[in-house]
Amino acid sequence: MGNLLGKEKPLKEVLRENKRMITRAIRELDRERTSLEREEKRLTIEIKKMAKENQMNAVKIMAKDLVRTRAHVTKFIEMRSHLQSCGLKLQTVKSHQAMGDAMKSTTKAMMKMNKAVNTPKLSKMMAEFERENMKSEMMQEIMGDMLDDAMEQPGDEEEQDQIVSQVLDEIGIEFNEEVPDAPSMMNTQVSSGPGKVSVAAGGVGGGNDTGGGGGGGGNDSALNDLEARLNNLNKDD
Repeated sequence: MGNLLGKEKPLKEVLRENKRMITRAIRELDRERTSLEREEKRLTIEIKKMAKENQMNAVKIMAKDLVRTRAHVTKFIEMRSHLQSCGLKLQTVKSHQAMGDAMKSTTKAMMKMNKAVNTPKLSKMMAEFERENMKSEMMQEIMGDMLDDAMEQPGDEEEQDQIVSQVLDEIGIEFNEEVPDAPSMMNTQVSSGPGKVSVAAGGVGGGNDTGGGGGGGGNDSALNDLEARLNNLNKDD
């Protein structure tokens, strides 16, 4: 009926019709098998009844009928199994056809997306993002250094060194063992009591004023370097 007008049926429609036909055939086989099973039970009851009445000729005839009925039931079960196998094969073909359609539509979508993407524009946008991100990081670093310098009090560094020395003194750890590269000539005795530790003066010692001044100069040079790099980026824009 589908080809009366000269139009070819799509594969999906053909698979649907075949699957419907197989399902209908399986239902018919199940009905016939159920009918034969009922006939088998009836013959069994009749055979027992005839045997009690000692009608052996009728028993033999009905026994042959019972054997044929059981054979047909077995054949129907076998045919049903074959039909189910065909249905599974059709379902597999349908799944392959659906997967092919999905891959085809996905390929078309990817082609459209690749044509829509402007590679030079995307590269320029990524370069601008990288430059702006670098400027933001440098501004954050400059602001952090400025806040540290503004919030620092004159005696904070000495107090920090004192706290570190006290902690090392309490846990009984030799600081020179943790830092083997520290120069041994600059070690100072933190405490003269037994079990106390010696700490390198260059690491956590009290420190003199000249060391603090040198550290401040290093921070200023780093801050100036960051500002110069930020100005160079602004010039590039």
